Amino acid sequence: MKKLVGDVIRRALNNPFVRFARSVIGFANDWITPVFDLWIRLYVANVFLRSGWLKISDWDTTRILFANEYHVPLLPPDLAAVLGTAGELGLPILLILGLAGRFGAIGLSVVNIVAAVSFPDISDLGLQDHVLWGMMLLVTLLHGPGRFSLDRVIANAASR
Repeated sequence: MKKLVGDVIRRALNNPFVRFARSVIGFANDWITPVFDLWIRLYVANVFLRSGWLKISDWDTTRILFANEYHVPLLPPDLAAVLGTAGELGLPILLILGLAGRFGAIGLSVVNIVAAVSFPDISDLGLQDHVLWGMMLLVTLLHGPGRFSLDRVIANAASR
């Protein structure tokens, strides 16, 4: 019986369609998935970098917004403004480089959640954006930054 099962599996694996499917899956794993991982990191990093750049470009307005509009729990408005802006400018760099990628993803997830919770008048569309960014960050958090990252370069160098 074992021999019969083994023969069936061997024949199935040698089928031209199965070999082709395995090569397509291998190509996707080797190239398409890593490019998608990189695209996710760059997309989310761009969103937060632009937001941080906007805040730092007009600091007086940012301080006013944190004092009057954004109600960050447990933090004084000036400290919330500094921490939020620093997170939006620093953590995306980690995502772009794929350096401490999971740390960058979890840090931006916190920034994302605080931003969504702190703005009481957030629209349904705005909330959907935050959910999308959160899901994209979750991919990096759970999957890692991927093949095209400094984390991978460091891991490969350490294993040699």
